[in-house]
Amino acid sequence: MVHLRDKLLEVAVRVAAEAAELVESTRRSAVRDVATKSSATDPVTAGDRAAERLVRERLAELRPGEAVLGEEEGADGSGGDGVCWVVDPIDGTVNYLYGFPWYSVSVAVQLDGATVAGAVVEPSSGRQWSAALGQGATLDGVPLRASTTDRTELALLATGFGYRAERRTRQAEFVARLLGRVRDVRRTGSAALDLCMVAAGWVDGYVEHGLNRWDWAAGSLIAAEAGAVVSLPDSGELGGAIFAAAPGVADELRKVLLECGVADVL
Repeated sequence: MVHLRDKLLEVAVRVAAEAAELVESTRRSAVRDVATKSSATDPVTAGDRAAERLVRERLAELRPGEAVLGEEEGADGSGGDGVCWVVDPIDGTVNYLYGFPWYSVSVAVQLDGATVAGAVVEPSSGRQWSAALGQGATLDGVPLRASTTDRTELALLATGFGYRAERRTRQAEFVARLLGRVRDVRRTGSAALDLCMVAAGWVDGYVEHGLNRWDWAAGSLIAAEAGAVVSLPDSGELGGAIFAAAPGVADELRKVLLECGVADVL
């Protein structure tokens, strides 16, 4: 199984890096071809579509017959032995559209619904975050470790907001209550990279509602393998939010989030 995870991780990193190169090299033209999805503030660019096509083509070559779930084209394939690749071709499309250099390509592989390997690559910098189950997490080959903070009031949190105004309003009300209980809050616009920030200790925790599997499949494993405590949306612990935090503050931070109304945001 370890050998298989190594092979799967190698493919995830390779394919994500190739897609990231395409995303960055074509950005100027890609952002001129923009459509919308769930709302007028939820864009999809030619870069998103091209990157997902590339990932699907490369996976068909390298891992033929395995299922793929992608943000832009949905599910494809039956998934032999419960294997499914989960792809976000550009996580942080609004940032990509505006030229704000905080977006990523996320490629994960799941076995019976649980992530066993994943990679998150930043096109603008080329940085590669990756992890395999039970083998730790790295950034450009350097091992990652979540922060050692143990005081919730000094914890720096990352979060995100939804595309629809009604949800953003509820999220803003929740964050307003939270701000007095922690050091501060950061909102960057890429869930995958927010989870990687927890893994690196750049923030002490992260919470967000309304995410899809492709948003967190790779990043959640990277955070967990770096020692963070992670709760996935389907756990039901925080009203459908994803949560990742340094182990020294995770339990207390969960209590604070509940007291601030995290379970009521949806």
